Amino acid sequence: MNVDQPVLVLGATGGQGGAVVSALLSRGTAVRGLVRNPQSASARRLAARNVEVVGGDLMDRESLALAMRGVAGVFAMTTPFESGPAAEIAQGRSILTAAHDARVPHLVFSSVAGADQDTGVPHFETKAVIERELAAGELPYTILGPTYFFDNALGGEDRIRQGVLDLPLPPDRPLQQLARPDLGEFTAAVFAAPDAFVGQRIELASDAPTPGDMAAALGTALGGSVRHNEVQLNEIGNEDMRAMWTFLRGPGYRVDLSALHAAHPDVRWTSFADWAEDTFSMAP
Repeated sequence: MNVDQPVLVLGATGGQGGAVVSALLSRGTAVRGLVRNPQSASARRLAARNVEVVGGDLMDRESLALAMRGVAGVFAMTTPFESGPAAEIAQGRSILTAAHDARVPHLVFSSVAGADQDTGVPHFETKAVIERELAAGELPYTILGPTYFFDNALGGEDRIRQGVLDLPLPPDRPLQQLARPDLGEFTAAVFAAPDAFVGQRIELASDAPTPGDMAAALGTALGGSVRHNEVQLNEIGNEDMRAMWTFLRGPGYRVDLSALHAAHPDVRWTSFADWAEDTFSMAP
């Protein structure tokens, strides 16, 4: 990688992008961050960390191509949760076209673990479309497939602090999960040695606790007791989420954690218990 050129991080103020920015900065890598509103407080915080902040939109090919000029690589992700599945595919195509036009040396695409399993989960299938088009093109790439993020538990933070972990899994069913900083570290490692990762699709997981394990760890972190409440699939109103939990209760992710961690010992591979301690042991 050309150390004089920055890595462009799309969604630099978000959870994934923010973790990638932090990991790149910790390695002394120059970072350019694409944000929708360069005047936002989160964008100004990036700028204060010596990130080159540029405005742009995942649906605006011209702004993407401009942001991609002169970069060493691009970290890209897409989302269906704002405008729907068709919009996510359109985002992906916009990114791929802009990257091709800008002759980006290496694109790291954050997809999702299981996207290659024909799951029928809408936000897995949209990413599968983007993966296929990326792999069929001429762009040097690496696809990363994150599993369920530890941080997803924070959607039920109030309930957890009240002593209940709501999760649509049996209490003894392991759920492969990922710490966002681990995704950041892995991505930074790819950009540090892109030739070693080119053309690869790598699924990522930090730990695989059961809901019972998770509840116990959260209880320890909070200094109290947390019990797991097994939410039933028919209680999940969102069709996409219901499909995802049906998959996770069935075939589920299939990351070989021991092989992954052995192959990449420089990533810290955070345990759920350590994440819970760091996240919940502080005052609310």
